[in-house]
Amino acid sequence: MFQYYFMLGVRSLRRNPALTALMVLILAVGVAASVATLTILHVMSGDPYPHKSERMIVPLVDNGPIEGYTPGEERNDNQASYRDAVNFLNSKQGDRRTVVYGVAGSVEPDRKDIGVFTAEGLAPTRDFFDIFEVPFLYGQSWSAAEDKDATDVVVLGRKLSDKLYGATNPVGQRIKLLGNSYQIVGVIDTWRPVPRVHRIIGGPGAFGDEDEFFIPFSTAIRHETGHNGSMNCSSYRDPGWQSLLDSECTWLQVWIELHSASDRADFQNWLDAYAAEQRKLGRLKRAAPNVQFNLMQWLEEMKVVGKDSRISAWLAFGFLILCLVNTIGLLLAKFSVRAPEIGVRRALGASRKEIFTQFLIESAVVGLVGGVLGLALAIGALSLIGSISKQLAIVTHMDWLMLGVTFVMAVSAAILAGLLPTWRACQVTPALQLKSQ
Repeated sequence: MFQYYFMLGVRSLRRNPALTALMVLILAVGVAASVATLTILHVMSGDPYPHKSERMIVPLVDNGPIEGYTPGEERNDNQASYRDAVNFLNSKQGDRRTVVYGVAGSVEPDRKDIGVFTAEGLAPTRDFFDIFEVPFLYGQSWSAAEDKDATDVVVLGRKLSDKLYGATNPVGQRIKLLGNSYQIVGVIDTWRPVPRVHRIIGGPGAFGDEDEFFIPFSTAIRHETGHNGSMNCSSYRDPGWQSLLDSECTWLQVWIELHSASDRADFQNWLDAYAAEQRKLGRLKRAAPNVQFNLMQWLEEMKVVGKDSRISAWLAFGFLILCLVNTIGLLLAKFSVRAPEIGVRRALGASRKEIFTQFLIESAVVGLVGGVLGLALAIGALSLIGSISKQLAIVTHMDWLMLGVTFVMAVSAAILAGLLPTWRACQVTPALQLKSQ
């Protein structure tokens, strides 16, 4: 019986084609707007490393000054001082450890057709590439020995590599960067978690539409490469580089990859013991709790998905509801002109339940067609967004979950919109329709 009513629904699409096309278009636009917005929100708020995010840890101790401090007050920053960062690196905690900060400076190309320009990048340790699973197009990251010896090596981002060297492999060549000559050891490929991760580990513009590069943390320190990003230096007065390293200024970010998520309790014990030791040495003066964040907790702490994104999602749903209201009106008009047909069917023995089922399935067919069109519009919209902003190119990827959500949303919306018109159609009085005909 369902198949019979479904085929009737397909045939009914040819009745009042203008009205049907308008309903399909309204549903498609509403579904496309909602799905496109939800896809972007899903990518921006989803777990970029679901297989390991529980053991990707950011440890924090409170380096704030004692002046003005009230016991029980929260820590005043989300970064680490140089001394804490180096101590974390040397702690042997977890499987991998990295320290990172944003840098920026001039690039002096060998090519005469490209002038000197400014690029932004990061100064991490080599474990950074393994922790964040950075893919390489050419070459690889620098070695542990180069990390230790503060060698002048660099990993280029793909955009910067294409700009300077085109499609050729630049590994082994030298580049004048930040006032020094660096040997290129690798070029990273397109990095999938970029839209999320760049906002929590990079300086301004890192991994976005800006040119990017990576130099060893130790090399950046040796060259006294300035910090490009936020810095909390309420107790810092001397502008000298060594004074910065010796101060309690917080300007670095530390990431530790534990062997297992179950190791977090042991790591917290170590972190508390470390902070207690530093307080005895007179470094840490405040008694704020020592905390550790896994990746998803850190994204929440840093408010990577802001309120604006969530408001956009609610607006998209509001637009879908508006489309539903319009669809209800159009279905009322479509079904009202079929009152004589309904009267004849009722007179021939069709029950109200059968009439209700038939017209509700017809509404679902309209929703199904609207879903197909809405999916096409959503893919087109996401592709357009990807072409405008390369940073959001990842949103053009729609998984099977999003595909299923599209059809469920479209059919459900059409069924909801069809409830009132279908109920009204069931109330047609057969005798009155037969008499009028």
